[in-house]
Amino acid sequence: MMNSEAGPTGTVDRTLRILEALASQPEGLALAALADELNVPRSACHRLLADLVRCGYVRQLREMGDYTLTTRLPALGLSFLGAAGIVDIAQPIIDRLAEESGELVRLALVDGDRLTFVAKAQGARGGLRYDPDMGIDVRLSCSAGGHAWLMTLSEERATELVARQGFGAPREYGPKAPTTFKALMKKLEEDRKRGFSLMLEMYAPGMSAMAAPVLRRGGEAAGVITIAGPLQRLSAARMQELGRPLVQAAGELAVAANSSPLLRRSATRAA
Repeated sequence: MMNSEAGPTGTVDRTLRILEALASQPEGLALAALADELNVPRSACHRLLADLVRCGYVRQLREMGDYTLTTRLPALGLSFLGAAGIVDIAQPIIDRLAEESGELVRLALVDGDRLTFVAKAQGARGGLRYDPDMGIDVRLSCSAGGHAWLMTLSEERATELVARQGFGAPREYGPKAPTTFKALMKKLEEDRKRGFSLMLEMYAPGMSAMAAPVLRRGGEAAGVITIAGPLQRLSAARMQELGRPLVQAAGELAVAANSSPLLRRSATRAA
């Protein structure tokens, strides 16, 4: 029987896993470490890396040394977002909200079953600055952005998405993160009544965040806009004050979405 390259051990799958692993290690990874991390035979991993080097997506830092991504893959992503109009449409709104809040503001887009950060602005000028990596898939169960999306969905759909992604290990997130579906659904109901998500020390200890959905006509979420920062500045009272400008920014993005094919198109549910 012929092996299918679309399977979990196929060439495409392995290549994408290599790119994802290297994306989280900008200093590079050795062949052995990469192969072991991905549970791929070293010979196969070496062949795929050689192909990626030849195509310009990966380079070797020195002969027989570590492998790292080039800027070609990030450039593709930026080119895609630029062509879709995300930067031109969203950045002024994000910048204004960051200036008003004095905290980190980010935009995440819904893409099938995933929610991914694509743009940001840092409003903090001094002190502790909260600035996690961009391009990551949002943890739905314990992040403000995740809750802002889930609150627009049915309980069945929200449960399906969280079950697929998992709650994660408690040690990886904040002490107040929900760890059961009952606790999560209770929190989502509170978010719906408020009109935006609000959480204290759920995603990370000492950090707080809030988010509002960017809705298409009909109530489907195109994405979410979030504000995040240290709890000592971004308290519950402060987040209540920022609720109106946050929701207003989400509304402006929703209106502007008609100018961007990426924001305008309906999210497709992954099979």
